[in-house]
Amino acid sequence: MMSSSGRLRKRPAIWLCHSLLFRVVLLLSCLTRSHAFRLGQRELTQLSPDAIFSLVSSPDPVRNVDPSNPDSHLAHILIPRPPDTENNTMVKDYIVSTMQHLNWHVEEDTFTDNTPYGTKRFTNVIATKDPSASRRVILSAHFDSKFFLNYPRSQFVGATDSAAPCAFMLDLAEALDPLFYERQQRLEDGEEEDDDVAETTLQLVFFDGEEAFNTWTNTDSIYGARHLAKKWATTYVNPQAKRRLLPSMITELSTIEHLILLDLLGAPHPTIRSSFLDTAWLFDAMASAERRLGDSGAFAYDGQAANNWTSFFIPRNNMHNFGGIEDDHIPFLRAGVSVLHVIANPFPSVWHTLQDDATALDVPTMRRWNLILRVFMSEYLGLRPSAIARSRDTKADLHRSFDELHSDVEAETSIMSADLTHGARE
Repeated sequence: MMSSSGRLRKRPAIWLCHSLLFRVVLLLSCLTRSHAFRLGQRELTQLSPDAIFSLVSSPDPVRNVDPSNPDSHLAHILIPRPPDTENNTMVKDYIVSTMQHLNWHVEEDTFTDNTPYGTKRFTNVIATKDPSASRRVILSAHFDSKFFLNYPRSQFVGATDSAAPCAFMLDLAEALDPLFYERQQRLEDGEEEDDDVAETTLQLVFFDGEEAFNTWTNTDSIYGARHLAKKWATTYVNPQAKRRLLPSMITELSTIEHLILLDLLGAPHPTIRSSFLDTAWLFDAMASAERRLGDSGAFAYDGQAANNWTSFFIPRNNMHNFGGIEDDHIPFLRAGVSVLHVIANPFPSVWHTLQDDATALDVPTMRRWNLILRVFMSEYLGLRPSAIARSRDTKADLHRSFDELHSDVEAETSIMSADLTHGARE
């Protein structure tokens, strides 16, 4: 993937024209796929202050991302871990065991592919809370680190790229896991007002082989994402009682509501931009979660004043979305999956250097990411962190109608020449 600070290579003008046509067709296809799931129409319920406090206070939002704690998730991931190495397998096994301990359904998607250094073995890890659910929202990151042939660069650990995001995901699973059981109990007892929330589950995808072995190209990059998107596009869903809302002959790819991709996070003062019009509402929802956490004083930590914080999120312009960084989301985007790309841009200054280690990470920043993800995903999935929250939840004005999406097609076409500055990661 590439930042906009001098690392984006412009493609030929003909490519921009083809991209314009592709994105218009993609947006129109989103409209026609609504029979499978309510793409872009999820109405979020904002958590009450009491519920937010519950997520802030427990579990400890620092413990799992503390690089000085040898038992933290981050410490187990923060080692050199290029694909098809012992370290890569160690990290993969740690992720698998962590999710299995939570009793999530875990799949290891193992395959081989040709690389500039010969045939390599890759394994994506897919952890699903409820594999029988009709739909899923995916939170994802890559767990491999970039391959460097010679010492000392071969000791690259990729703290922001993407050890920290993987640790955020494991922390989220532990924080929200009990809430899924409470949601199921409410549904069984007839106490859940919105039965449709049970149709969507959370799936965590840890991609292998995101990094290029040599120079970023269409064939030397995102090995795991390319393989998984192709696999899911040709894997058909088995009919089940809980999937009664799905039409027959639907693929795994078509049951994805949104793919949320985390990358290059954990360093202080990140700036996050909205990438795609059809997930601008999700970008706003995540920024809203951060704002309400900040207003509650949740960012006070280690001597930092409660009101001394600056948002990670750059307010979006309805007429412009960035969308110019190639990453693991690309094969899914091309297949019509709705994507929210949460990536620091500009990239951290330590990108692809040995300095992208524990010293590049900022604990208060990582703590804030954990809290944002807890609140954001709880609201998306209709989870209720406390009994008190149930009577105080209010409907957020955070929904996206097909009319809005349709209007964005016209806006998209009018700004495409400025909006489509795509590049490849070196």
